[in-house]
Amino acid sequence: MEKRISLIGVPLDHNSSYLRGSAKGPLALVEALHCDSANLWTETGHDLSGIIDHRGIIDLGDAEEAFGRIENAAREAGESGATPIFIGGDHSVTYPLVKGMKAAHGDFAVLHFDAHPDCYHEFEGNPLSHACPFSRIMEEGLCTRLVSVGIRTASGHQREQRDKFGIRWLEMKDRRKWPELVFDTPVYITVDLDVLDPACAPGVSHHEPGGMTTRELLDVIHAVDAPVIGADIVELNPDRDTDGITAMTGSKILREIAGMMLGG
Repeated sequence: MEKRISLIGVPLDHNSSYLRGSAKGPLALVEALHCDSANLWTETGHDLSGIIDHRGIIDLGDAEEAFGRIENAAREAGESGATPIFIGGDHSVTYPLVKGMKAAHGDFAVLHFDAHPDCYHEFEGNPLSHACPFSRIMEEGLCTRLVSVGIRTASGHQREQRDKFGIRWLEMKDRRKWPELVFDTPVYITVDLDVLDPACAPGVSHHEPGGMTTRELLDVIHAVDAPVIGADIVELNPDRDTDGITAMTGSKILREIAGMMLGG
């Protein structure tokens, strides 16, 4: 049976702490994916034409219903037989997405790309902020292991949270010494586009210099040695993008994750 990839938009940004705009990310990224300036072949040799199913966007309802609807949509996507890639939206959506995928798939590790650890207990009074998803995930035991790659700004509180939950950080200051990652479970990948240096991805709400290049990010994705059972790409803010650079970069990352889902 031919493997298929489902794309699902999650246009939520009301948990953003600085700027809104990432709710527009799903449309911008899909438009870039199908831009005539590129094609749908992956570097790993897969032609995504005819393999990607566009499932539209999740109906979020009101703010009180949104996380429950995202969780249900993720569970249904995980059980559908196709492998889902979710497009946000701010990073708060990863918590209900992982919760829904856990119900569908059981145990898996999370490979997290980000400038920020996003493991505050709460931020500005909001425990569901986009600065908090990994605290919720770890509190509820929704993944077997969390590896956060590209970290380059972290408060003392987040360092305490890292130690409390046993999160592994690969920090940018240690880039030359990063070890090869080895996984003994399937993997869910979550990419906050601000993991990239602002020169590579200006279209995000939080610019944090000193980040990964696009090639460095793709190298880590291509080295994943376990099945990729789902992914999300978040925090694209078209209002801050320059000539669609970040949307096109996000679409490149999406293609290469899809290629790994199809067998690397």
